[in-house]
Amino acid sequence: MTAPRISVVTPCLNDVATIEETIRSVLDQGYADLEYVIVDGGSTDGTVDVIRRYEGRLASWSSEPDRGHADALNKGFARTTGEIMGWLNADDVLHRGALRLLADVFGAFPDVEWLTAQPSHLSPDGAAVAAYPPRRWSRLGFLTGEHRYIQQESTFWRRSLWQRSGGQLDESYRLACDFELWARLFHHAQLFSTWGVVGAFRFRPDQRSRTRKDEYETEVRRIISDELKVLLTQGVPGARDGLWAPPPPLLAFDWRTLTYAREGSSVPDHEGPRGDV
Repeated sequence: MTAPRISVVTPCLNDVATIEETIRSVLDQGYADLEYVIVDGGSTDGTVDVIRRYEGRLASWSSEPDRGHADALNKGFARTTGEIMGWLNADDVLHRGALRLLADVFGAFPDVEWLTAQPSHLSPDGAAVAAYPPRRWSRLGFLTGEHRYIQQESTFWRRSLWQRSGGQLDESYRLACDFELWARLFHHAQLFSTWGVVGAFRFRPDQRSRTRKDEYETEVRRIISDELKVLLTQGVPGARDGLWAPPPPLLAFDWRTLTYAREGSSVPDHEGPRGDV
């Protein structure tokens, strides 16, 4: 099976303290068909000097003023060609083997169009401090807040789904452009979850998710309100968009066959055997 090209975009602005760890976490994956693009918003703190040290291993990079986070991401994704897509912010990291996990899962399940893994977190100095079990996602649960926050660092999708969903992030959302994208992707496909870790979110005292949390929540409420307005005009609310579809089964690595499978079929205890037996 040919491994798919995976495109990763990193937007950044004055992230000199963490950008190198982010870059290394992507490039040091050793994944053969990686397309890594960095879009800098005109940093003045040394971030660009760090990027230049790795430019020979990047598919593309630029540094110029932009209109915000979503604009930077749209610029980056417009330069990519990979079958699998996702982004990694400049203070977060990919776990070891993350791209191989994505390639294996997307390769094993042609019906999986977007995928999220176990949420995980880093302390400010980069220690892995938490990893949580995967959740089973549904569009209804997402919109009602049963399980609202899909970890962006661990979520990737097929280019065909990106194109069917509009092929860009909505720049009118300054903070919740990820949440708005998830709402649109749910119109076209179910979100699958897998055991395993892909990306980690770093806690920082000055990050926007802390300092501008109320603004983020305001945008989220606007997105949900717009989604519900659409549903109320459809006659049978959400039927054609999979609103009532149950969450798909979790995906897991089967240590007996050394392949991925849907839980509830042939997957044994996901923890696997103890020791070398």
